[in-house]
Amino acid sequence: MHILQSKHTKVSEKEAESLLQEMNLAKNQLPRILLSDPALPEESEIGDVIKIIRKAEGEETLFYRVVV
Repeated sequence: MHILQSKHTKVSEKEAESLLQEMNLAKNQLPRILLSDPALPEESEIGDVIKIIRKAEGEETLFYRVVV
């Protein structure tokens, strides 16, 4: 991982379910990220939800993607 690259972490199934319920979304409605993306954790599989933490000007912003 490059020092400027956003942190990508795999979300547990339980956490993903509660997140999707809270956001009133289905997994297929999340933006997609390719399994071949080099930023993904090595244990990622198709259908996993990935949390991306981006830092800008001292603030953290969370993004979620589903692996395809």
